[in-house]
Amino acid sequence: MRSPRAVIVTVLALVAVLLVPGGVATARTDAPVPRLTDERGRVLTLHGWNVEDKTHRGADALTGITERHFRDMAAAGFDLARLLVFWDDLEPRRGRFSERYLRRIERVLDWAHRYRVRVIVDAHQDVFGPAFGGHRGIPEWATRTDGLPYVPHPDDWFAEYYEPAVQAAFEHLYEDADLREAQARMWRVLAGRLGRHPAVFGYDLINEPMGRLRPGEDLPSAARRIERDQLTPMYDRLATAVRRADRRHLLLVEPTPAVGEAVPTGLGRVHDPAGKVVYAPHFYSTAMEAGGDYDPSAHWIEAYEAAVTRYPREQRVPVLIGEWGPLNSGLPHMRRFYEDALASMARYASGWTGYVWCYGGGYCAVDAAGRFRVNKERTARPYAVAVAGRVVSSSYGEGAYRLTYAPRGPGPTVLSLPAAPRGWRIAVSGPARADGSGVPPGARGVVRIWATGRGRVTVVCAPGDLAGGFRPAGPA
Repeated sequence: MRSPRAVIVTVLALVAVLLVPGGVATARTDAPVPRLTDERGRVLTLHGWNVEDKTHRGADALTGITERHFRDMAAAGFDLARLLVFWDDLEPRRGRFSERYLRRIERVLDWAHRYRVRVIVDAHQDVFGPAFGGHRGIPEWATRTDGLPYVPHPDDWFAEYYEPAVQAAFEHLYEDADLREAQARMWRVLAGRLGRHPAVFGYDLINEPMGRLRPGEDLPSAARRIERDQLTPMYDRLATAVRRADRRHLLLVEPTPAVGEAVPTGLGRVHDPAGKVVYAPHFYSTAMEAGGDYDPSAHWIEAYEAAVTRYPREQRVPVLIGEWGPLNSGLPHMRRFYEDALASMARYASGWTGYVWCYGGGYCAVDAAGRFRVNKERTARPYAVAVAGRVVSSSYGEGAYRLTYAPRGPGPTVLSLPAAPRGWRIAVSGPARADGSGVPPGARGVVRIWATGRGRVTVVCAPGDLAGGFRPAGPA
């Protein structure tokens, strides 16, 4: 669960305004952000949600995640999950890895695979770990505070990152040789155990890393220094550790959370022996994290997009947004927020995982009955999971999805269509054929389109009542 971040509102709001003359940032267009591709060379787009259990630990760890999570996500057309795992549950005592926890992770992966949901395994931490109240992440045995003070902030837990003891703990994790090796060993265990599971798509090496601010240093300057001098070497170490066990899957690297307020990252190039690095920032506004409404006139999304695309353009790596979504999705301007946010991410990201697929209030995607909470249904829309060729255009508007592409290479183009009350009609023009012309009401569909010649192909998926006279699209 996330929280308000009042401690950084003022400085980051100023940074967002000062990024470019006039206060509105615009993204560069001379170097497109690379897109994820699969082994056939198809362009990938993946939509999904975070899946977590922060309540249970020890013998009960991960019991809050059930098969229903993946069944319901898949029915709504999603094909990606970011699974939160905790080092403190994996290695509660130094050198003693929990076989029970590993089996629980595998059970969750089995459910995901059953519903054809790819999984990013996220080594998650909130306020470092259990040494600081009820938080999760780095074990207590790996927490060194130099005896500095820690005061909890129950109404704003993100402010706890600025407590001296927490900042010291991050500094030791980055700088102490034995803790560096312990973190690398943890990842060797995870990748060695999970790397062959068919549901695994990648590894998010650490969630929202933070660090120590030096005297007189503002947050943007500290963030860039921490990213440059501590996070980049850490990611290099962890990449080497993972690749000793698994060379197949993606490695996701995050900046500090300062990027959420349009602070460009100071990360350097991450050296992955397998060359599969993905930039995975989070997409949160400080004002909305504090419960506020979306303000289009503040141009936050434009400033964020300009900042967040700088690193992947320079380093030539794709982007997946690891977390996003407001605390209160029912405020007056949140419908506009979802449309603006989804349009922005579609311009540069190969996909996203919203926060969070759970059954309740707050950040939850759906309520206890499994119905989308207000405005969150806007995330469930048709999209091209894999395009066998060069994408010319892709858009969603007035309830319909349109894709135009120039076919190239083997394999089909694959579209995901969420279950919809009126079903879907599928029309294809150009040298191609689809394996179905529609999806019936209330059913999720996967449409495969095969090129039959050269020339542009256009696919339109529109709502339609399909009482009869259609060839059903393939199963999910």
